[in-house]
Amino acid sequence: MLRDALRDARHVCVLTGAGVSAESGVPTFRDAQQGLWAKYDPHQLATPEGFLDNPPLVWRWYRWRRELVSQVEPNPGHHALAKLQELVPRLTLVTQNVDGLHQRAGSNDVIEFHGNLFVNRCFAEGCVIDKDDDATVPTCPGCGSHVRPGVVWFGEAIPEAALNESFATAADCDLFLSVGTSSLVFPAAGLVDVARDAGAVTVEINLEPTEHADTFDYALAGKSGELLPELINSLAI
Repeated sequence: MLRDALRDARHVCVLTGAGVSAESGVPTFRDAQQGLWAKYDPHQLATPEGFLDNPPLVWRWYRWRRELVSQVEPNPGHHALAKLQELVPRLTLVTQNVDGLHQRAGSNDVIEFHGNLFVNRCFAEGCVIDKDDDATVPTCPGCGSHVRPGVVWFGEAIPEAALNESFATAADCDLFLSVGTSSLVFPAAGLVDVARDAGAVTVEINLEPTEHADTFDYALAGKSGELLPELINSLAI
């Protein structure tokens, strides 16, 4: 049974998606395009070209999104995964979310597939800028280029380090958890295939079964904030 597989696991790999954050009240990318922002095409707000065309507009939207996310808290699912890292020999957490809620819940060394909403990067060099100068459009103290939000935009590649580490982890794990994600968006959706090919037990936890649910060894339908704590607390039994 699943509890035994989790208890016996040497290395657990977890992939989380928007469904986990939604339970904390974090709006999805599309949901964040509401009110004033509904009139803008996503490519005006989340592409390098859109940023170069109108940096102040992009920054206004991202500061608004940061404010939304800063008002929510990690939910029991986030906390359960932070607890799990203390109960298994090794856990690697890969997330498609950009909100930093896993880290706020206590998870360590999170692999962020799509970057982080609260990180600033130099547009020209990609380096992290620790200080936000609060300007309408911040500038890099090193080269003077515009500073951009540290997320992956449409048309941009997943950071190579995150991509390589996550696929190496999937190939090494013996239990793979897919939580709150559709299992449709590649390359993240390919992680479970790598894990399965390596002989790992595969588990889907999603509010509604995905179209790939029947390919998992276990598919649990429900809120991750309820199912994850129940599963992880069972390890103590």
